[in-house]
Amino acid sequence: MKQYVVTPAAGKRLIAKAIVAHPAIRQALEFGTVVIVAGTTNGYIAEEILRDIGEDKNFDKRRFFRGVTLPPSQPTTKAGRLQDECHFPGDVVIVNGFWQQGKTIFDVADDLNESDVILKGANAVDLSSQRAGILIGHPQAGTIAVALQAVAGRRVQLILPVGLEKRVHTDLDKVAEILNSAGAEGPRFLPVPGKIFTELQAINLLTGATAELVAGGGVDGAEGSVWLAVSGDDQQEKEACKLLGEVADESPFAL
Repeated sequence: MKQYVVTPAAGKRLIAKAIVAHPAIRQALEFGTVVIVAGTTNGYIAEEILRDIGEDKNFDKRRFFRGVTLPPSQPTTKAGRLQDECHFPGDVVIVNGFWQQGKTIFDVADDLNESDVILKGANAVDLSSQRAGILIGHPQAGTIAVALQAVAGRRVQLILPVGLEKRVHTDLDKVAEILNSAGAEGPRFLPVPGKIFTELQAINLLTGATAELVAGGGVDGAEGSVWLAVSGDDQQEKEACKLLGEVADESPFAL
């Protein structure tokens, strides 16, 4: 067993590298539709997938989100330089291996079927129940509402890439009860079905090794980091060491 410190940015890159190799994604890239709903973790995923299919030249992850959390001292995502310098590019919709630039999940949701995959980021993950939850700012529940129509109505697969820094230990239904109660302020909250995909699943998929979350925290650029204990046979541990070394120096996400 070896221990590794993984920063939030390194975790995003790690998840992205693994999602490219996910069997459901490989199949949908060849024979179906992959919808990557805008979000910061999904920006890394879009980079990796578009690079894999040779269509990454016109993609920039710096504005690939509908909203982000910033420090309290900074302006919201609707103000200042984000509006002036960046334009929301749409989600990334890939049909039979080709990027349909400018389209969003709203354009294609009604045409998705069980051979297709939606990738949607999350804001909270409960590892004990393997469930994720999403903060809701839109009065009609935004992209997740449209995604769930396809998931529940036509068995479209929903994968939820989410970093371990978003782990919570309260039952997600209880979180929803609190945040959605009458008179509460701030975003609402929706626990969702779907397969969570964290750094733990990423390491296992790419190396066969087993990773466990054992500690967290750091300073001077390591804030929000997680400590992972990785175990396997000699070859699996060697591959995990190489993989985690490749993502270790990933720069923090910058707007």
